[in-house]
Amino acid sequence: MNITEKAAYIKGLAEGLGVTKEGAEGKVISEMLDLLAEMSEKLSFLEGENKELRDYIEELDEDLGAVEEDFYCGEDDDDYDDEDDEDDDGEDDGDGYYEVVCPSCGETVCFDESLDPDELVCPACGEKIGGIELCDGACDGCEKDCDDRRD
Repeated sequence: MNITEKAAYIKGLAEGLGVTKEGAEGKVISEMLDLLAEMSEKLSFLEGENKELRDYIEELDEDLGAVEEDFYCGEDDDDYDDEDDEDDDGEDDGDGYYEVVCPSCGETVCFDESLDPDELVCPACGEKIGGIELCDGACDGCEKDCDDRRD
C-alpha cells in the first residue's frame, strides 16, 4: 500500500468510526485528514519526479563519462590527476594523441596528430597555443628516449 492509499484508508476509517466535522475534535481530525491526503498526493508526485530526474542524471553521467574519456585521451582515471606526469610536454604518447599544457591558463589540452599544432586553440581560455614542436622520435640530439615511442 502506497502513501496515498494509506491516507485514503485512514480517512475512510475515520468516517467509518463516525468522526464528523461537528465538535472541536471532529473539526481538527477532519482538517488533519484533508491535509494528510494533500501531502500524500504531493509526495507521490515528487517521488515520480525524483525517479524521472534520477534516470536523467544517470544518462547524463554516462554521456559525461564518454566525453571525459574522449577529452582525456582515454587515459585511466588515476592518470590524469597526477601532477608529475611527463606526458605534458607535447610528446606523442604512442596512440596518435598529444598533450600540451596551455601557456596562458595551464590547462592540459589533448589533440590528435591530424591537427596542425600551430593552429591549436585552448578550449579552456580560448587563447592560441602556437609554436609547439612535436617529437617524432627521429630527431638528432633529442634528450628523450624516443626509440621506444616509434610505431
